[in-house]
Order: sequence, then structure tokens, then C-alpha cells
Amino acid sequence: MQLTSQDDPPPAAKPALTRAAALQMRFQDLYASPGRIFRAPGRVNLIGEHTDYNDGFVMPAAIDFYTWVAIGPRADRKLVLHSENISESAEFDLDAAPVPRHRWTDYPFGVAVMLERAGHRLRGANLLILGEVPIGAGLSSSAAIEVATGYALLENSGLQVDRVELARLCQRAENDFVGMRCGIMDQFISCCGHAGQSLMLDCRSLDYRLLPLPQDVSLVICNSMVKHELASGEYNKRRAECEEGVRRLAQHLPQVRALRDVTLADLNRFESELPEVVYRRCRHVVSENARVLEAATALVGGNVGAFGDLMAHSHRSLRDDYEVSCEELDLLVELAGEADGTLGARMTGGGFGGCTVNLVRSPRVEDFTRSVARGYHAKTGRTPEIYVSSAAEGAAQADSSS
Repeated sequence: MQLTSQDDPPPAAKPALTRAAALQMRFQDLYASPGRIFRAPGRVNLIGEHTDYNDGFVMPAAIDFYTWVAIGPRADRKLVLHSENISESAEFDLDAAPVPRHRWTDYPFGVAVMLERAGHRLRGANLLILGEVPIGAGLSSSAAIEVATGYALLENSGLQVDRVELARLCQRAENDFVGMRCGIMDQFISCCGHAGQSLMLDCRSLDYRLLPLPQDVSLVICNSMVKHELASGEYNKRRAECEEGVRRLAQHLPQVRALRDVTLADLNRFESELPEVVYRRCRHVVSENARVLEAATALVGGNVGAFGDLMAHSHRSLRDDYEVSCEELDLLVELAGEADGTLGARMTGGGFGGCTVNLVRSPRVEDFTRSVARGYHAKTGRTPEIYVSSAAEGAAQADSSS
């Protein structure tokens, strides 16, 4: 939920329609036919940043912000989309040659293309899309629309694909159709998240463990309200720098296929073989993988303090070695560290703006939000959006009570 200052409605007030019921009504108005409702969540990554596309380890949690898709069948092979967020419609013929349009429609259309290429023949459909995940905040609004659309298209066509395979196909849509060379973490947690738990994922094998989060600790997400323009290009550049490191290290260590296979001892032994920038990029990834494994041990042991320390080390590494933080994110982390009840704080997501994730003792959440918002506004003139979310369920069909 997003914290607001609104008062609760009086007891006699008529309850509002649920999100699913409102979407069903809107779908009926738009397409003159009933629709089924599906949703998929965004995510926050607790630790393990920029390790997923290096075959490494990550620890995300799904959050209570969703992309909703209402869908109904068509007699032809067209997909007709309407976005409630921007009041825009688009069509796509499944029998035509797919061409990216470099717009929001590439995410849902790209998923349809990858499902078809994988041999899943889709039925035409009308779709109504509503996104709640803040765009540009690093909370994976793209994966949420991909997974929600993929799930809806499969169900509409009477097809079954396991959740791991759906995550793979949604990642492929973003890599090959949209053109963003992301790893699989975002799509995987959107498909496979569980309420009350984080998920430690091995991005090579796709094996994962569910790790319960402490009940007396809240996930507090602080949106810096900035997104620097260089983010997309710099993301792909970082990936290329990691690949350069792998190429050079593999000349001396034949077993190395990704930075996942490199130890800090290996990296330091061959430091002179790497350009200085490439060495620092690799050092972040290698050390971050180790931190994720340590963080899992800390959670299992109930040692939230140790987990918070690892978050701090992660942020410093992202700031100094991977260079994907920015002044606004660093300020939010600094302010969180000064707030009473904070157990850990770091940037989350691709970087260059977006959000921080904070572990905060639940009784101190309101004090935390006030002090961080006040301090951030005083230094930047911006008012951050601050969200408190539990770890949520992954993609699902929504009933009328949702």
C-alpha cells in the first residue's frame, strides 16, 4: 500500500468496487462482452543486484502493486489492447510478421510473439490493461505487464505452461523484442512469488528457495522520483563490461562461463589482465553473489541485523564499483540510516534513480516515512513517494473480491 494522509471512510459509506469488479465492468463497456481478470505483481529486490544476467544469485520479493489484465476471446487472430493508464488502444495480428513499435505495446505484443514462436498457438483476444506498479521506479512494471499478459493469453487459449517456462518466455520477449538485455529475475518473481516470503533464485539453474521474512519487519520502498536518462544505455553497457571480464578471465580459467564461476581470489589474481573499470564491475558482481548467499543464511538464522549489514555493503558496491547509484539514491540510503528502526537500506533495481528498499521495524514505519520524506525534501525539493508492502503472491487469476 502507498501511505497517504486520507482519513478512513465512515462506517456507513458504501464500499468501493474491488479492482477486479471495476475492470470487469469497464471491459464490458469497452468490448460489449465479459472478461476474465488476471494480475501479476511488481517486485523489490532485497539483495543481489545486477547478478541475474551474470548467472548469479538474487533475492527478490513480489510486492502488492500489480498489473491487471482483463481478457476475452475473439473469433479472429487479432490482439486488441486498451491501456487504462494512458487511454490508448492498439491492434496486433498474430498471423502478420511481428515488428517492434518502440512503445508500451512492445511488452504485451512481444510476449505473444514469443509464446507463438515456442509453439503455443494463441487465440485472438481483446485485452484491457491497468498498471499499478510505478513506472520508472525500478519496481519492474515491465515484467508485471509481460507476465500478466502471458498468463491471460495462455488461459484465454486453453493452454498450459509452467510458471518457470512462462518466466523464460517473458524474459525472451524483453530481450529479443523490446531490446532490453535484462536477466530473468523480474519475470521469475512475478510468476513465482509467495506471500510473506522472499525468494533466493539461482539464475543459472533456476532452482530457488523460499525464505520467510520476519513478521515484525516491514519492507519500505522509497521512490526518489527521478529517473536519469542514461539508465537504459548504461544498463546494456554494464552487461557488456561483465561479458568482457568473462572473456578475459576465461583465457586463464577455462571453467568460467559467467561471473558466477569466478571467486574473489580468482579475480584478484588476474586483476592486471582486466581494464580497471571492467575489474570493478566484476568485483561488484562476484562480491554481490557472495552477499546473497550470506544473506540467505542470515534470514534462516533470524539474524536481521546481519542481513541489514549486507544490504549496506551491497549499496556501497553498487555505488562505487558498479556505478549505478546517484545522488538521490545515496541521500535516501543515508537518511534511512539515520532513522530510528532501520535495519537495512540500499538502492534496488537497475539504478540511476528509482527506489531504495529498507527493512524497518514495523512499529517505527510511520516515524521512518516522516523523517526520510522531510529530509529528502529539504535536500532536493522533491517529495518522495514511500510505499509499505508485504511480500505478495505471484501471478494469478483474480476473483471479484480482489
